[in-house]
Amino acid sequence: MAEFESKLKSDEMDFLFDAVLSLKNKEECYRFFEDICTINEIYALKQRLQVARMLMQKKTYLDIASTTGASTATISRVNRALNYGNNGYKMVFERIDWKDK
Repeated sequence: MAEFESKLKSDEMDFLFDAVLSLKNKEECYRFFEDICTINEIYALKQRLQVARMLMQKKTYLDIASTTGASTATISRVNRALNYGNNGYKMVFERIDWKDK
């Protein structure tokens, strides 16, 4: 299988991801993400992950929108990433306990 080649690849992105990978626990994540992101950026990331989880649970767009507040455009974008993206969501969901949350 060929190695994944990201469109985002750069030394600066490597620096960012090295910083994220250096975090050791949730408290460190909270501290770092609250410093590096705006509250709205963090909420947008949280919302997309919640949308992905609900899509994988076969929830309807209407249920997802009412539960998360996400627009249908956001839900569609996440759905497209789940179906035609780089399997990033699926990779993470395989590693965490997500089904009952």
